[in-house]
Amino acid sequence: MNEGPVTRGRRFFKLAGMTAQVAGSYAKTRIKGLFQSEEDAERERNAAHELNGGRIARTLGELKGAVMKVGQMASIASDLLPKELAEALRSLQRQAPPVDFAVIARQIEAELGAAPEVLFKRFEVEPFAAASIGQVHRATTDDGREVVVKVQYPGVDGAVDSDLAQLKFALKAGGFVKRATGLVDVKQQSLDEVFAEIRARLVEELDYCNEADNVRRFGEIHRGDDHIIIPEVVGERSSQRVLTLTFEPGDRIDELDARGYSQEVRDRIGDNLFRALAAELFEHRLLHADPNPGNLAFRPNGDIVLYDFGCVKQVPPAIAAAYAKTIRCGLAEDWDGVDEALRGLGVRNPDGPPVEPAFYKQWRDVLALPFLTGEPFDYARATLHDDMIRMIPAALKRMASFQPPREIIFIDRAIAGHYGNLRRVRARSRVLDMVQPYLDIALAGAPA
Repeated sequence: MNEGPVTRGRRFFKLAGMTAQVAGSYAKTRIKGLFQSEEDAERERNAAHELNGGRIARTLGELKGAVMKVGQMASIASDLLPKELAEALRSLQRQAPPVDFAVIARQIEAELGAAPEVLFKRFEVEPFAAASIGQVHRATTDDGREVVVKVQYPGVDGAVDSDLAQLKFALKAGGFVKRATGLVDVKQQSLDEVFAEIRARLVEELDYCNEADNVRRFGEIHRGDDHIIIPEVVGERSSQRVLTLTFEPGDRIDELDARGYSQEVRDRIGDNLFRALAAELFEHRLLHADPNPGNLAFRPNGDIVLYDFGCVKQVPPAIAAAYAKTIRCGLAEDWDGVDEALRGLGVRNPDGPPVEPAFYKQWRDVLALPFLTGEPFDYARATLHDDMIRMIPAALKRMASFQPPREIIFIDRAIAGHYGNLRRVRARSRVLDMVQPYLDIALAGAPA
């Protein structure tokens, strides 16, 4: 158990050390590969991915805060990462190393004015869960309500800017930015905009008063959906760095097999999750943007419990409409419409060369496959991620036509993350029928 988050100076040196180790490891692997057979070089690359994935996961898990949160974001797109690296980063989703209870107790007293044993009838010393910026403890209020108490690690909020600056340097020094874009240079402005969006969400996530408001807002927008369960805020036991919510139990995504969830229930879960995502994005334009599997739980009737409302994206009407237009034009094979919609999303570089319809059709056939099949789409057998990886080399030749858009980073994170969640649930869904009404809503709300 950790004594507490690492100080700012030590954070800098730990990140710098990790960067040097990872960059040096890959450089050594590339040099060795020049003198090896392709089979031996591939074996060396896989070993380097495994070694460096472990280094990254251990360092980010110890540092917690902004850098661990960004590592979790990367792990959600694990299907697009080398297998060995993805598995190491996936450990960041499961459980962060917990902080010593004395640190947590002092933080509660500083925030709420009294010790946990005074504020609650019962307070469990062992954490129920530990995450990147705080950990959760089970408790019981004086009036008998079962609750969870989320406590922010001391000092995490003050380290966001230095963490992100060092992480940006680490990504560039280690070659990960170029590697992620296929050895095509990312404009400094685009990289700055991406990190500005990440920073904005992190700052919001570190304000538990803001998260309490988000919980209440999501309770309102899902009030008419009996299958989406949202906890309630216990305001008298909450503050900027402590958040107390009613305890809403459910089975974790990796427990469904052991609990005997039938295919019928899995399909119901898939429908409920897809509808919730579509309603948030296209109708309410308020998106739960942290699709970590740990933020979901399930019940045997197909209901879904949502946790952790710190990372929420308010979607501008124009962006929701552009997403809807991209889907609808893609299904209709209106490639001029797709190009226009992608410009609206900020994906198309306005100064880049034109994109031929065949390129759009190739990607439409992969990304829109859940909408194109006449049968219920079987997520367990889905190969979208593998197909995308195979298509990336050809797509790199057209990278000058595109750019990383700040506005949709967390929207894409939610969509990609829930694709992974639906695969793990092994759901089957007729998604086209479900999404059409929400596309209508988004397009009707587009700015004139």
